[in-house]
Amino acid sequence: MHNDINDLYEAILEADKVLVFTGAGISTLSGIPDFRGVKGVYREKWHGMEVEEILSIPCFLKHPEYFYEWAQTFVYGLENYRPNIVHQVIADWEKRNIIYRTYTQNIDILHQHAGSKRLYELHGSPAHHHCLKCRKYYSYNDIAPIVQSGNCPKCDCGGIIKPEIVFYGEQLNSDLLEQAFNDFESADIAIVLGSSLTVNPAALLPQYTIRGGGKLAIINSQPTTLDKFAKWRFSDLAETFNTFAELSK
Repeated sequence: MHNDINDLYEAILEADKVLVFTGAGISTLSGIPDFRGVKGVYREKWHGMEVEEILSIPCFLKHPEYFYEWAQTFVYGLENYRPNIVHQVIADWEKRNIIYRTYTQNIDILHQHAGSKRLYELHGSPAHHHCLKCRKYYSYNDIAPIVQSGNCPKCDCGGIIKPEIVFYGEQLNSDLLEQAFNDFESADIAIVLGSSLTVNPAALLPQYTIRGGGKLAIINSQPTTLDKFAKWRFSDLAETFNTFAELSK
């Protein structure tokens, strides 16, 4: 295992196919709490409920107001956050064709705001909503003001409005997942950023790079299950990507 940032940067520049895999840890630099970190949102119960329960599809279908009340600031205040150095470097690398694609577990839309185009949101996004009864479409801008005012959004037909986020108990998009597995298996380098690699099946993706003979770089503050397979391992995202920004000039 190497901790030479210059060695990783040179390898990225020389590789034909580099993929980026991002988790909630990268957005902590923008002020958004992660899930399983020291101050992660899963560490505290909400009205006596585990956050995983609030984010489960059975709970949402029975009590959508629980989710919307919990999500008032965490999901529906995203306009208060800005992309950070990690998002910016990734977007820049994409424009320069240094990286091929970015796959993210995040639902905070910060990659898009930074300019990433070849971006695939494995767990969906609150940018889009639809009614579970009549399928009417609603945008984030339609729903956010309602939620921010403390109300639970309801469709004109009386149906439940659901964000296009993958809740616990729902399946990921099978076509997207198949594309992702194929991509990672054929990647020369997979860069894991800010993910504890605990939520499957998305967290399995970097394993396919190893299986396909590619190399793995992990930059995460906490240990992951794949650390022993990583050729490069760093813990400080801000320090690493500030260095990358300087090297990329």
